[in-house]
Amino acid sequence: MKNLFSFLIILLALKNHAQQTDFVDFKHAAAEINIEPDQGSVEGQVIYTFDLLQDTDSIFLDARNMTIERVRLNGRLVNFEYDSMRLIIRQSLNKNKNNSIGIAFKTQPKQAMYFVGWNDDAPNQVWTQGQGKYTSHWLPSIDDMNDKIEFDLMINAPSEYEVIANGKLIRSQNSEIGLRSWFYDMRDPMSSYLLAIVVGKYNKKVVKSESGVPLEMYYYPQDSMKFEPTYRYSRAMFDFLEREIGVSYPWQNYKQIPVHDFLYAGMENTGTTIFSDSFVIDSIGFTDNSYVHVNAHELAHQWFGNLVTEVSGKHHWLQEGFATYYALLAERHLFGNNHFYWKLYESAQQLNQQDINGGSTALLDPNSSSLTFYQKGAWTLYMLRELVGDYAFQTGIINYLEKYAFKNVSTGDFIYEIERVSEQDLTAFTDVWLKQVEFPMERAMDALKHNSTFIQEYLMVDCEVETSKCKDYLLSGISDEAKSKVIAQDPSKITAEVFRSSTKVRQAIAMHLKKIPSDLKSEYETLLKDPSYITIENALFNLWNNFKVGRVEYLKQTEHIHGLHHKNVRLLWLLLAIVTPEFNPDLKESYKNELIDYTAPSYNFELRMNAFQYLEMLKSCNEACLKNLEEAKTHHNWQMVKFAKALLDKTKN
Repeated sequence: MKNLFSFLIILLALKNHAQQTDFVDFKHAAAEINIEPDQGSVEGQVIYTFDLLQDTDSIFLDARNMTIERVRLNGRLVNFEYDSMRLIIRQSLNKNKNNSIGIAFKTQPKQAMYFVGWNDDAPNQVWTQGQGKYTSHWLPSIDDMNDKIEFDLMINAPSEYEVIANGKLIRSQNSEIGLRSWFYDMRDPMSSYLLAIVVGKYNKKVVKSESGVPLEMYYYPQDSMKFEPTYRYSRAMFDFLEREIGVSYPWQNYKQIPVHDFLYAGMENTGTTIFSDSFVIDSIGFTDNSYVHVNAHELAHQWFGNLVTEVSGKHHWLQEGFATYYALLAERHLFGNNHFYWKLYESAQQLNQQDINGGSTALLDPNSSSLTFYQKGAWTLYMLRELVGDYAFQTGIINYLEKYAFKNVSTGDFIYEIERVSEQDLTAFTDVWLKQVEFPMERAMDALKHNSTFIQEYLMVDCEVETSKCKDYLLSGISDEAKSKVIAQDPSKITAEVFRSSTKVRQAIAMHLKKIPSDLKSEYETLLKDPSYITIENALFNLWNNFKVGRVEYLKQTEHIHGLHHKNVRLLWLLLAIVTPEFNPDLKESYKNELIDYTAPSYNFELRMNAFQYLEMLKSCNEACLKNLEEAKTHHNWQMVKFAKALLDKTKN
């Protein structure tokens, strides 16, 4: 009976907490945060000001696994309850304005704030990830995204590092010996999950948009030569999105910061995007793994997700679908209509395959896959614009953003604005695109074929149906995508003339022509010099596998190429160098040791996983390698953890 009573009390507290926005409006937060990277800890204090919208007997804040040292309500010390998840102050309070609650705390967060590199040779960094992880792990705050607060931060950290956070940097100054204080001011309110802090060693370049917004782009001091290809088109996309959306960028500035072993491709914290440093690339890497789409996607979130925020996960497409769609519009601005329609075609194929696999859900299902929220959401907006026209769509977007600026929204709020401007009843549209589980593949393809002769051509070209035309297709003026399709269907139709094609087509040759005819050997060898690390990687392996007498020469030619962030070419090269007896026999152990070194925590997790796999193939995972594999089981990135556990199980069997 006692357990049941406790359970009911918890349920009641959760119910009250979920409804707190009905009677408490948190307005402002002033936080002083002391970061101790060596200890993996954070402590400080935060003072919230709030209005009481009605009489109440309690106030709640989220604070996960913290030590709460003291709490002041309107300047007076008060008693509080704390259950490791929630801080509760039970006081009878009357409806009024300008109340305050101050909390002193300390914690060693297990998630949401990550301390990277302080115990190994990785770059020393601290960075946060609030969405899906809860900022309340490192700052007493409000997990409910419906309560928007203006945050001002004072952050104390070791003086040799840059500290970057939301808002405008007012000043930084040395405080205690070895410490520096950074003061960031936010002008407008936001949800707590969008708070961000990065501590690390960075340089930056600042440019201004056409509208005068400072664009701050950070990079590691050693990566100055990678700055331009990494941030290529950043200003052009910013200017385009301001014009296309029709509402001015809503924040004081826009920062972008790469970090080591980030959990995702990027995260759109308010005015402060954090992204994976796997997108920090050179000019060749731009061909294979550019930051452009992620860059545009996270930027679009500054309007869709940050300025207006979903009321709940049921409406998550209002953030991810919109960001994906507007990123595609930015890419169309840069790369043309064919690129735009090709990306839509690719996503339609993925969504159709999800249907076939039985994994589809409605767009308004809060448990939908990322593919549904992102790609089906983008398709929904594309088809909505087709239905109502450019004017109604763009005007409805402007009205929607202006009406709900710094507020929370549901899908009905958006649809209403489009219906009002277009004077159309969108019930039938929403039934198909928002409520239907299956992706409307036939409607999508009809729209693509109607709008794009490029897609019409791609669909018409089919080497499996008309085999006699394969060679003609490859030598004709059809698109690179269509030629790549033919190459994938029947690589035996490749002739020497086809090698005189674009980088994209040559990459398709490297990926699909695995059995190389001797009369194409010299042409195929030219692929080793292409401006694509993916092409070089595939070509190296296929040449090595086809022509034994040329192996030493191929290895010499590619010895100093490392490739993308995860060193795709170098790892393959090491594997092939080790198993090629006639190539540098005295250096085999050093090559193995280099592979083993790449399994260490100092390297990015993608590189480590590939190194582990190659060593498993060689049966050369020694004691140091196994130690690194054991360590990987506790990594903060779930992909690394899953991989390490699976490989360890395999090695034990």
